[in-house]
Amino acid sequence: MAPQRLLLLFIFLFYFSSFPSTARFITGPSSPTDLVSDGISTVKNPPFLSLKPLFSAEESCEQTYGFLPCTTTVLGNLFLIIVYGYLMFLAATYLSNGSELLLEILGPGIVGGLFLPVLGALPDAMLILVSGLSGTAETAQDQVSVGMGLLAGSTVMLLTVIWGSCVVVGRCDIRDSVAVDGTITKGFHLTETGVSTDIWTCYAASIMAISVIPFVIVQLPQFLNSTSGRHLAVLIALIISVSMLVSYCVYQVFQPWIQRRRLAFAKHKHVISGILRHLKKQAFGKLLTEDGEPNTEIIRKLFETIDENRDGHLSPSELKALIIGIRFEEIDFDKDDAVMKVMADFDTSLDSYIQEEEFVKGITKWINEAKQTGGAYLEPNAGTFKFIDQFHQQTKREHALLGSEEQSDEVVEHVENPRWISFKAVLMLLLGTLIAAAFADPLVDTVDNFSTATSIPSFFISFIALPLATNSSEAVSAIIFATRKKKRTASLTFSELYGAVTMNNVLCLSVFLALVYVRGLTWDFSSEVLVILIVCIVMGAFASFRTTFPLWTCSIAYLLYPFSLALVYVLDYVFGWS
Repeated sequence: MAPQRLLLLFIFLFYFSSFPSTARFITGPSSPTDLVSDGISTVKNPPFLSLKPLFSAEESCEQTYGFLPCTTTVLGNLFLIIVYGYLMFLAATYLSNGSELLLEILGPGIVGGLFLPVLGALPDAMLILVSGLSGTAETAQDQVSVGMGLLAGSTVMLLTVIWGSCVVVGRCDIRDSVAVDGTITKGFHLTETGVSTDIWTCYAASIMAISVIPFVIVQLPQFLNSTSGRHLAVLIALIISVSMLVSYCVYQVFQPWIQRRRLAFAKHKHVISGILRHLKKQAFGKLLTEDGEPNTEIIRKLFETIDENRDGHLSPSELKALIIGIRFEEIDFDKDDAVMKVMADFDTSLDSYIQEEEFVKGITKWINEAKQTGGAYLEPNAGTFKFIDQFHQQTKREHALLGSEEQSDEVVEHVENPRWISFKAVLMLLLGTLIAAAFADPLVDTVDNFSTATSIPSFFISFIALPLATNSSEAVSAIIFATRKKKRTASLTFSELYGAVTMNNVLCLSVFLALVYVRGLTWDFSSEVLVILIVCIVMGAFASFRTTFPLWTCSIAYLLYPFSLALVYVLDYVFGWS
């Protein structure tokens, strides 16, 4: 209850201290002949007048919804930004917790693939929406920079500060180019400590890099110095952005199923490689002829060895005994399922037995597949081929990259009192949505007022401050999750970061483009788009082609944040590029 009590205290303080106010400053007369009614003698440029914008203002402000407090002073607006920002943080927390509870009850699929990404981006989308709906088109054009600042700042913060922090806190010792779970003996070594992820995380990073396509399209008229096609470019970018949003949600819905299929296929390949390596040992390396072709005579002898009852065919029980005897220590899998898949490969007569000819043809097919994958290289001083061992090592790596069964098995465990959990989840989602919808507009107005009072561009305020409110719960959750120092948790952590940025690039941008198109606003954000493109493409390309990140990689992420901020400032306020 501590957060709620703190919230009530905040509301009480700013409600009674931040109403619109006017004040008269005590100033010296402009000439010696003027009367001084305040009892103050002639003073030129009194030093305390420099505090004028901090504590008082002579203009009045417009209350949001007609009753929420507002102020035109610097400290008053700063306090309101903190309070409204905390409310948006509270909304993001409720949405996050409610989503996790709903996922616990209903499992992945539509919930995990559709609802969770949309709800995670909801606070940002709300702020962007209200920034372009306020007042006249001129007012909206002025306030829409708050939405663009939030969009750019959220993307940059997630891929720089949060990404780098996850590498630091999640680092483990690196051995053979892979981080070892839970092992950290080398401190902060830049090259021998780091994190490892699975191949699905690389796919998420690639999708994130592709999701910047609408930014490129909407920016094309500015790149080409054309003014006639800007409105059309906004419409085309909006259509593509919405299409990518739908496609991404569909992919997220089916991704668990795809992952299970890929993992099952990798396990089957590992069973194939294990059986071939076992047969190679039983044949004393003579499984192939001197010209690299399958040795059918040796394969027939191996069939007789496996056929324990000498009935001329292999039964499922004999095949299972072979698989159990091989002892696949690296990977845990269902032996019965493996037997069924091997039978499906070999039993062309569909009589539930493997005849000798079927066995020869099946092993020959496996050998040829392994040869294509591993390459038939001749072992020195042995006269045998080593491609089977290479094929076995490759299947192990493929399985490791796909992640563990624990990660891909999306089975919802039994939950006690699911009705109450469901009610609680829905209540938290509704509360988070209502808070975000109610206080997004006041927060945007306050940022605009603070910008006016301090002469600081509203873009920089929203770029730095607002992402702390809307993404702080997600950031803290990601960092805490990374501290578990496991490949599985690191994969989930970075996948969530890439997913959040992807939703920024498709959902939040779709809202932004719709506002610009419907209200006839001017797309004038070249420097901001350039920053988003640089950060997304650099980090996306960096994470798409590697699964292990040594500790030194966090320095790249950390340096990108001040670089992005400086780049926007230089382009907008030094060169006047827009």
